[in-house]
Amino acid sequence: MSITVYSKPACVQCTATTRALDSAGLSYDVIDLTQNEDALATVEELGYRQVPVVVAGDQHWAGFRPDKIGGLA
Repeated sequence: MSITVYSKPACVQCTATTRALDSAGLSYDVIDLTQNEDALATVEELGYRQVPVVVAGDQHWAGFRPDKIGGLA
């Protein structure tokens, strides 16, 4: 399953999310929304207006969600 974390610089919840993914031994890609307008449009199409947004397979969520990350491990 591919995991993508849509993030922005200096985002505390984004850092917490990537650390939790690292701790769970999960690989992921990080996309900086301040550098990628297409990715920003994708996140907005999903209905989100905050970061991080995590897309893992067919599920997605916003914010730091250790419960969701634990479910991926």
